[in-house]
Amino acid sequence: MTVFTAQAASVLLRDVDAHLVDGLRRREASAFAELVDRHQESMLRVARCYVGSRATAEDVVQETWLAVLRGVARFDGRSTLKTWMYRILTNRAKTTGQRERRTLLAPYMASPLDSWQQTTEDCVIAAEGVSLVSAAINELPRRQRRVITLRDVDCRSAREVCDILGLSEENQRVLLHRARAKVRLRLAASL
Repeated sequence: MTVFTAQAASVLLRDVDAHLVDGLRRREASAFAELVDRHQESMLRVARCYVGSRATAEDVVQETWLAVLRGVARFDGRSTLKTWMYRILTNRAKTTGQRERRTLLAPYMASPLDSWQQTTEDCVIAAEGVSLVSAAINELPRRQRRVITLRDVDCRSAREVCDILGLSEENQRVLLHRARAKVRLRLAASL
């Protein structure tokens, strides 16, 4: 019976990384296909934590694959290939998610107020409310922020959130409860 040590596993991982990096640098389709097979679904789940829709997550993952192919020549092996790829992914997903949140109110503000049959005061109050909630969510610890965003902003089911973030149902409930409580406290303090 062979027992792998952490060091042996690390060496094996580096060898696999080196093989894939060499293949990518030589533009071998098989190396790229292997990476896509291994990571595509996981990358979609991670991207989905930061952006508003599956379509946007797919775009972010596509951009990430292009960045990996363009940047593999500069990959220096200080981290694993997977860590490097996921860092590119999360940076792109965060940027896209921030851009989405900034433009969240733009379609409404561009619409004529008459079509809403609301007063200017109603619109200002609604915008202030969205701003307060957004600020409160942004101040949460990362895990709580991700859970409340997926559940209450993206309207995902508890099961979907557990699958996306790799959480147990109980852990998801606790994180969501804490996040909602903190947001309520922040809003109450702002009134």
